Amino acid sequence: MTQSPVSGVTLKTTNANNIHMRYAEAGNGPLVLFCHGWPESWYSWRHQLKAVSAAGFRAVAPDMRGYGGTQAPEPIDQYTLYHLVGDMAELVKALGETKAVIVGHDWGAPVAWHAALWRPDLFTAVCAMSVPYAPPGYIDVLSALEKHGINDFYMQYFQKPGVPEAELQQDIRGALRRIYYTAGGEMTEKDKGFARLTGGTLLSNTVDPEKLPPWLSETDLDYYAGEFSRTGFRGGFNWYRNLRRNWELGGPWRGQPIRQPSLFIAGSRDGVLRFPAAKGQIEAYSTTLPGLRGSHILEGAGHWVQQERADDVNKLLVDFLKGLSP
Repeated sequence: MTQSPVSGVTLKTTNANNIHMRYAEAGNGPLVLFCHGWPESWYSWRHQLKAVSAAGFRAVAPDMRGYGGTQAPEPIDQYTLYHLVGDMAELVKALGETKAVIVGHDWGAPVAWHAALWRPDLFTAVCAMSVPYAPPGYIDVLSALEKHGINDFYMQYFQKPGVPEAELQQDIRGALRRIYYTAGGEMTEKDKGFARLTGGTLLSNTVDPEKLPPWLSETDLDYYAGEFSRTGFRGGFNWYRNLRRNWELGGPWRGQPIRQPSLFIAGSRDGVLRFPAAKGQIEAYSTTLPGLRGSHILEGAGHWVQQERADDVNKLLVDFLKGLSP
């Protein structure tokens, strides 16, 4: 057990799915498992850990594979959705539990969706933020981009081992400050962003704010920067380097809905909602998420919705959790 920067939250370690894993924990009761995205940390769930534990649940947020205090295997092919969902399934077991509600944001959302899809016996309900659910389909995202003549999308840039790592490593705190601000809801420069790399690098079209947005303090940024200064960025980028492999592995579940109770939350200014497929994915929820209890787009919030609108997200999430059958 190590010191946590968040009061009421403890940091612990365990072994799960053959890797060493660090996780943050608060509270007692039914297990709620939180999966963070890129470029983040268990710390991204600091507000939810407190609110959900106070509502009578055992809230656990691991550093995901390749991040923070969790092991970062060297081979790129050790970061598929099979590995990531396997980590969460084995973490539930390591925690002495037999079921959990799983929550995910950004890259953690596909982990949560697929955990619910593949292990409905274990993950009895799912909440995802930012990234809509879409059943495994008939073309992978990289091939779809190429088919449309797009070759400057950030996911394509991330495919080259060592290249994006070197860019962000030059000024870790500055890079994170730019990424967090540019994807957040406060940015008013409509032509800025990093979905399409108009300048050829990830940060070339981002904004370095004069002051941090209200949801991100200097202390928060210090924590994130300290984690990536220790670990580097390779682990997180390796998730993107398995996009085609994930699509190949998903074949048996093409078109398959998630039937457990589900919840979706995103910010109206989240760039993910501007991806070409996002609107259709959300409109298909009556078919793809027959157990949907709510789909909420929070006006004015950006990509980091659980930090930008912590109170709103906490209320939606706690109401969802309390509404589940015991």
